[in-house]
Amino acid sequence: MKLDILAIGAHPDDVELGCGATIAKEVKAGKKVGIIDLTRGELGTRGTAETRDKESANAAQILGVEVRENMRFADGFFVNDKKHQLEIIKIIRKYKPDMVLCNAIQDRHIDHGKGSKLVSDACFLSGLIKIETHLNNDIQAPWRPKHVYHYIQWQDIKPDLVVDVTGYIDKKMESVFAYKTQFYDQNSKEPETPITSKNFSDSIEYRARDLGRLVGVDYAEGFTAERYVAVDTLFNVK
Repeated sequence: MKLDILAIGAHPDDVELGCGATIAKEVKAGKKVGIIDLTRGELGTRGTAETRDKESANAAQILGVEVRENMRFADGFFVNDKKHQLEIIKIIRKYKPDMVLCNAIQDRHIDHGKGSKLVSDACFLSGLIKIETHLNNDIQAPWRPKHVYHYIQWQDIKPDLVVDVTGYIDKKMESVFAYKTQFYDQNSKEPETPITSKNFSDSIEYRARDLGRLVGVDYAEGFTAERYVAVDTLFNVK
């Protein structure tokens, strides 16, 4: 199956938090989108790997993506080495995405920056013909995505481009809160974390609203780019 967009996150919920509204908008426009989670989030303070599996499946259904896979790398301990790069290369060559969306280039959680660089490196290496990978015993053809963008997570990173997601913020919020064990719940008896506060839950929407304000729309999501973003004409810009 060829995908238009492959969104990759270090943990289940990274993609929803970082670019859930963008995905919902592209799916609505007819684009084929897939999600890859690098880990099961097994070191998360709340919930378990099994609950995250169920929550991520629910979130995928809400967003309407074509496929969601989990690489089952070690949460907190995966590294950007040849072994992990080859596994991502196999995924890129399997789905042949035109665009890859991945973790923030740096962030509070160490897996986010690591995941960002791992995926970025694998996107480049995937285009090299002398790197041989196999799927179902068949040699995979090289494939390099045309675009690699990094969504923004905990840190307030200045975006290189923003997407108008007006009309899709509710779908994003629904996909985020499919992770019932991870976010604000006034009745929960589990330990508090930086993402379980009401302030954090509220920030998901008000951050998108504020970024939208800066570009003259109701809501927006921001991304950083690895190379200049080109437009056909100056009038292509909102």
